[in-house]
Formats: sequence, structure tokens, C-alpha cells
Amino acid sequence: MTIGDYDKVYQLWTDTKGMGMRNLDDSYEGIEKFLKRNPTTNYIAQVENDIVGVILCGHDGRRGYVYHTAVDSQYRGEGIGKKMVNTVLEALKKEGINKIALLVFNSNDLGNKFWQSLGFDKRDDLIYRNLSINENNH
Repeated sequence: MTIGDYDKVYQLWTDTKGMGMRNLDDSYEGIEKFLKRNPTTNYIAQVENDIVGVILCGHDGRRGYVYHTAVDSQYRGEGIGKKMVNTVLEALKKEGINKIALLVFNSNDLGNKFWQSLGFDKRDDLIYRNLSINENNH
């Protein structure tokens, strides 16, 4: 993925039920910063010239984190999401990353079923905590 894909990717995200978006983090500038920091681990899937899938992934040198994975509803069930995840896993392995984590809203049944089908375990031993340090990021 490049920042040139942003408009089409953002439209896919906003069309995807269960996707949580933040006005600053997911803005053009926010995603541009993320892509510059993580140049080898973000991908789109295309059919002809249409973007039908996206996966964002970054790492901190120790653990990989997946964000905003989506496949256009017309193309689900064709293995696009699984292929994108496998591509990200290979990219992380090349960078020496051994573990990957992600967050899914409890209410996102489709997303939770997808990640479970790929072997991602649900953790009940953790509490996810969040603090927004910029009140304009909602």
C-alpha cells in the first residue's frame, strides 16, 4: 500500500461494518506517517483497478500489530483476507518478528470469526487499556 491508495482504502474502511475509525489517526496524514514508519508491511488487494482489500501492519521491533483489515463485501469468501494476512506474516518474519497481535470489537462477529478461522486466539487474561492524549482524536 502507498499513500496514493488512501482515498480508495478509506472508502473501503468506511464501507466496512465493524470498522472503528479515528479522525486523526486514520486521516491522510496519520496513515501517511504510519506507512513511512512501516514501509514493508502494508498491503492492498486489487481486482483490475479496484481496491478490494487492505491490511495495515506495523511493529515495534518485538511484536507485530495488525490494524484495519477489510475486504469488500462483494469479494469475501474468495481467500483475499487470508492471502493478505499470510503476506503480512511473511513480511514480519523477514523482519525478525515472532508474534502478532490485533484488536477486534466484541460486536464485530464477522471479524472475530475471520481471525479465529486463521488461528488467532482470543485472550481472556488481558485488559486492553487506552488513553487518548489528543482530545481532537475521536
